[in-house]
Amino acid sequence: MKVLVADKFEKVGIDGLKDLGCTVVSEPEVKSDALPELIGRIDPHILIVRSKKVNADALRAGTALTLVIRAGAGIDTIDVASASALGVFVSNCPAKNSIAVAELVLGLLLACDRRIPDQVVELREGKWNKASYSKARGLYGRTLGIVGLGQIGREVALRARAFGMRVMAWSRSLTHEEAERLGITYAQTPLEVARDADAVTINVAANTDTRNLVDAEFLAAMKPGAYLINTARGSVIDEAALAQAVRDKGIRAGLDVFQNEPTGGKGEFSNALVQIPGVYGTHHVGASTDQAQVAIAHEVIRIVQSFQTTGEVPNAVNRLARSSATHVLTIRHRNRPGVLAHVFGVLAGASINVEEVENIIYHGAQATLARIHLDGCPERTTLTQIREGNPDIISADLSELNGRK
Repeated sequence: MKVLVADKFEKVGIDGLKDLGCTVVSEPEVKSDALPELIGRIDPHILIVRSKKVNADALRAGTALTLVIRAGAGIDTIDVASASALGVFVSNCPAKNSIAVAELVLGLLLACDRRIPDQVVELREGKWNKASYSKARGLYGRTLGIVGLGQIGREVALRARAFGMRVMAWSRSLTHEEAERLGITYAQTPLEVARDADAVTINVAANTDTRNLVDAEFLAAMKPGAYLINTARGSVIDEAALAQAVRDKGIRAGLDVFQNEPTGGKGEFSNALVQIPGVYGTHHVGASTDQAQVAIAHEVIRIVQSFQTTGEVPNAVNRLARSSATHVLTIRHRNRPGVLAHVFGVLAGASINVEEVENIIYHGAQATLARIHLDGCPERTTLTQIREGNPDIISADLSELNGRK
């Protein structure tokens, strides 16, 4: 199995893939726009990326490509819709970088409160300004609001409470009971978090629902001088509205992500927001610790090994949760060649599509049970054709997926 690693990836991960018997081609410096040509030339079965954009052209470029793994938590850099249409699995490595991101959230929070980057700059310029920088609010007893309480949000909450902060959170899946169990305050909406918190951290996935989640209304609800931390994606913040809030309300912002970031490890970057005093930025490095990257590498190895040995893809994001199947055809048959080919041929002649197939072999390998999910109901004559058309079929029974005969 040939694997193309088209991004920076830990050596332990590459060595682990080789130990699985994979042929590994590592091209970490390839640009996103050159990815289609590289995939066409290498023709890998598996593509591994970290921050590279994988568009439809890249996905179509290889004839063997069946799996794309993002060595990270998000999937917004991959054209999942095109991958699904082409029959290519997309997988990722959720929760493996949660601690690393949570650590940066607290670092940015401290930077906002103590203005650490500004102090460093002035010291390097030979300036001593204790009179100004000794004025800080402190985090103890303050309220940290978390918007998005997934694994990263929970790790942030754990660390914030160690700082003596009160924690409140909003998340689509959060319940009053779960909030009580975690020792945090339940918020009904993101705006409630904005209104009541002294600092807010954004930890949501990037999608159409979260685009510009932090907009002018959200920022208007925040307390004057509050802190806003974003380590999610640049698209969740209206940057123009944030710039205005920093100027008008004294909001301080700690940002690890931005709109229109360079796609590679190095490049030119121009963003007026980071030039404003009170805005502290890092280079989208939330997940970039040695610990996190090693954990992600091991998860990639696990995904590849499972796919290689069983055909199953752990963490697959584009497997249909529920097919359009309406009926299940259950075939008990002798374990002989051609039985299922006969069944599928009859179904095709009746214009009935097979959605899913499960084939269970009984002990001794003499008999098999096939459960075939269909997108329609075969007529009686079709079932008769199936039952009587192959001597190795023991029985053929049809049922609706809701269990009614």
